Amino acid sequence: MLAKLSIKNYALINNLNVSFGEGFTCITGETGAGKSILLGGLSLVLGNRADLSSLRDKNSKCIIEAEFQIAKYDLSSFFEKNELEYDDLTIIRREIHPSGKSRAFINDSPVTLNILSDLGSSLIDVHSQHQTMQLTEADFQLRVIDALAENGSLLSDYKQQLKTYKRYEKELSALLEQQREAIKEHDYNTFLLEELQSISLKQGMQEALEEEFEQLNNVENILEHLSNGHQLLNDEQVGLVNLLTELKQISGKLAAFGSQYSEINSRIQSLFIEADDIATEFQNLQEGAEANPQLLEEVNGKLQQLYDLQKKHGVQEVSELIDIRNSLAEKVEITENLDSDIQTKEKKLQESKGKLQSLANELLKNRNKVIPQLKKQLESSLKPLGMPSATFQIELKESKEFKSTGKDELTFLFSANKGGSYGELKKVASGGELSRIMLTIKAILAKYENLPTMMFDEIDTGVSGEISNRMGEIMQDMSKTMQVFSITHLPQVASKGNHHYKVFKEEDSEGTQTQMRKLTAEERVSELAEMLGGKDISDSAMAHARQLLA
Repeated sequence: MLAKLSIKNYALINNLNVSFGEGFTCITGETGAGKSILLGGLSLVLGNRADLSSLRDKNSKCIIEAEFQIAKYDLSSFFEKNELEYDDLTIIRREIHPSGKSRAFINDSPVTLNILSDLGSSLIDVHSQHQTMQLTEADFQLRVIDALAENGSLLSDYKQQLKTYKRYEKELSALLEQQREAIKEHDYNTFLLEELQSISLKQGMQEALEEEFEQLNNVENILEHLSNGHQLLNDEQVGLVNLLTELKQISGKLAAFGSQYSEINSRIQSLFIEADDIATEFQNLQEGAEANPQLLEEVNGKLQQLYDLQKKHGVQEVSELIDIRNSLAEKVEITENLDSDIQTKEKKLQESKGKLQSLANELLKNRNKVIPQLKKQLESSLKPLGMPSATFQIELKESKEFKSTGKDELTFLFSANKGGSYGELKKVASGGELSRIMLTIKAILAKYENLPTMMFDEIDTGVSGEISNRMGEIMQDMSKTMQVFSITHLPQVASKGNHHYKVFKEEDSEGTQTQMRKLTAEERVSELAEMLGGKDISDSAMAHARQLLA
């Protein structure tokens, strides 16, 4: 509920501080006293756009601050979502600077106007004759029916399932588009993949092939060098192996004369073993090396194929070709598996659709069950409000489309006169009729929903005393479970309030200012008497005022 309101430097208000209580609060004042200014200031902390012309002193900033007790509104998730500090006593502040810059704060944390507006709509519902068009909207009408049907939990399940259904629809659409694109590329990708698979790509294969090609292509030079080397190692007179054999014999004889000779002998023995092994390896290599034109052609062919593929794909390494091959294999596999994926997704979509349809059917069933009750409550409540012949035709039909609130299409028709034709509210109901219908609907909603503070702005304009008395009773009844404000010109309504505030103008050295204060019991009698009979208050008016309050 709204606990405090502070307004500084706004229109005719210089500095206003006022506290409010629970229940039904009435605000009265002469025409032009500034009741609309008060409402305008309040609207700024609810997220409305600021107008620089509303600054009283153009050189100073305007500050509007409101304190709300929000414990019963279950808004902790809103604060968490917007990374705001939650407090049961929440303070909203709005600043409008002379430069035109506007700033908004929730519990001293700066916020955007969108966030402020979202929170504001959960705290105060301002209702005037100019704001009854909400009543003509199907979403609002359906909300009333759902409140009576207690569809809150069911509607939440439906919306969650709708989100799942929409996600499956989107995913299926993406798969089908992917399939269309993949089919266009599938044949070409398959050709490229087969081309890469035909060469059996492996890490290091290019180096191995290039080495093998060099050996086969230079086999005559290799054989010549191997022959020369073998001769140097094995010549009977000057061959390295024979020379090392003689040296080994000499060092063997020296080994017995001391450790230093023994060490030399060991080293010469190692040299001999290594030289003899190299001589054997030369002989083996010489025997193994032979011209093989067919193998040379085959190796050269593989190399050229590898070079061609590297050039074709714009790479230089076999590892890059392997990556391309793997990527193509994945694309081809995905394309070939898309049919299975699409079938799986279609099955999930149909299952989700079935659950969604079941929930939509349940919503329709519950709504149809309470429509007669809503019709009866509306018509009976409007009779004492000067609309004795008002009747409604409310029907639901199932549409083909899943909407955010179900599949129902609502027809909400109204007739104010007996035997009159039915039409849409926005076409056949007058402003005064819409106000009374909205008041009745809000009163019904108050029994089923935890509504925010309700601010009725002169919705009783143009109605008789008897009807206004009943409107006041309705607002009074609503205030038993919520905070209700009524800005009114009618004493019958003002007398029903638990609290009575008067808005008035006063003049001082700084000019004309709008002020507001809570009336005492006796002041309240005088205010009602003045509303009944004018400035010249008569004894009968005072008596009537006391009677109204009693």
